[in-house]
Amino acid sequence: MTATAPRPTLEAVAERAGVSRATVSRVVNGAHGVRDALADRVRRAVEELGYVPNRAARSLVTRRHDAVAVVAAEPETRVFADPYFAQRLRGISKELTAHDNQLVLLLTEGREDHARVGRYLAGGHVDGALVFSLHLDDPLPGLVRDAGVPTVFGGRPDWDDGRDDVVYVDSDNRGGAREAVRHLAGLGRARIAHITGPLDQTSAADRLAGFRDVRAGAGPELVARGDFTSGGGERAMRELLERCPDLDAVFAANDLTAAGALRVLRERGRRVPDDVAVVGFDDMLPVAEQTDPPLTTVRQDIEGMGRLMARLLLRGLDRGAGAEDPTATAPDTPSGVVLPTTLVRRATA
Repeated sequence: MTATAPRPTLEAVAERAGVSRATVSRVVNGAHGVRDALADRVRRAVEELGYVPNRAARSLVTRRHDAVAVVAAEPETRVFADPYFAQRLRGISKELTAHDNQLVLLLTEGREDHARVGRYLAGGHVDGALVFSLHLDDPLPGLVRDAGVPTVFGGRPDWDDGRDDVVYVDSDNRGGAREAVRHLAGLGRARIAHITGPLDQTSAADRLAGFRDVRAGAGPELVARGDFTSGGGERAMRELLERCPDLDAVFAANDLTAAGALRVLRERGRRVPDDVAVVGFDDMLPVAEQTDPPLTTVRQDIEGMGRLMARLLLRGLDRGAGAEDPTATAPDTPSGVVLPTTLVRRATA
């Protein structure tokens, strides 16, 4: 059995730097009040000795775990197959890593998992939570609130529990949908259909509302329900062609849905964009640039939204340190941030 060298201690760092143990503790824990020259000596000693702070001991002092739960209200088969989630998680991870925080991913495969997630959050393992992809009547918001952890939500909340301190990050789904449909109408398309996402999510409901804003009074409504997947786009496209064989444009609720619709149009011999123009939503490059032809779509900054969610949470944690209510929103933290969208024109429209 190979003997391992003992880990450098706080006292060893203090001796090497020629300062007190308390000074080393303040520098290591990021506290203020240490002169720059002393702080530099401590940091050099930490590097020379290879000292690694004891997280458990540090959390007793700072009451922080430097860990954030990321809760995606979807089964793992969806999270790991859809590039949307990869981009959102990448943004969150980059921001947390930049601030030396650990990401703890929690997924909800089914309703039975909600209680498990609630228990974990209430157990004091993390400083806060980032929650996204919520569905209507999802119990997660209530569980998070009961757990008492500061939280930022991804997407406009669809509940009203009398609280005005819910912090969320979203994109302008309704405005982006309006721009997409106006673009199709501006191309001279008259029979414009919409394939929705799951309407128990606010993003899909808002995109349907944007479609209706533009198409109200423009004849029979051509809407088929999808589920933000390519398979759902295929099924909805077949349904729409049965109902309106001469439709000449489709606004799909996301890029995966648009990719499925394009496959069906190709199977049915419909030329894109000559016969049918298609616009998606998201601008996920692994999808939008690889469809045939490349997809015109509404761009939302998915990774940027993830970074902003994490930034707002960490800012609230920093400014709420020592506050009587750790879940309260910091005075200058916005309750809701809605980011703009942009139409990206490619070959399908």
